[in-house]
Amino acid sequence: MLSAALFCLVVAISDGDTLKVRCGEPGDFRQLTIRLHAVDAPELNQPFGRRAKQALSQVAYRKIARLYCEHDEDRYQRRVCRVQVAPDDCTEARCATTRDVGLAMLSAGLAWWARAYANEQGPIERGRYGLAEFEAKAKGAGLWADRRPVPPWRWRAEHPRPR
Repeated sequence: MLSAALFCLVVAISDGDTLKVRCGEPGDFRQLTIRLHAVDAPELNQPFGRRAKQALSQVAYRKIARLYCEHDEDRYQRRVCRVQVAPDDCTEARCATTRDVGLAMLSAGLAWWARAYANEQGPIERGRYGLAEFEAKAKGAGLWADRRPVPPWRWRAEHPRPR
């Protein structure tokens, strides 16, 4: 199910589910915009949107990320990837990239599990993502503190971007 991994440095965070990475060697690198696979975070102008961006920054910014990009680009030409970084408690210079960034956002209650893409996940990953969202909701973590959080796909439909 997983393709070959690509190792890159996270150089910017666009919002709660999009980051920019720099891959390759100095003088010969490329920058990619990455959309986290199977999660959807609030839009920046939506309640909890800025908190989601800040949380993603705390999890991934300036870390080496392992990317699994077996999915096509989305409609905004972003690569859709599973992203892993070193855990926060790692103090060594070279740590294993084992923390699932999408799962971290779900656990913090700052993203929805995008069930439309569940068929692209293996059963273990589906179970982890579903449980993380369920637990965050039960604890009232992040956006689940709101009585009626609006999913970003509905927010986008109700607040179209001007062209």
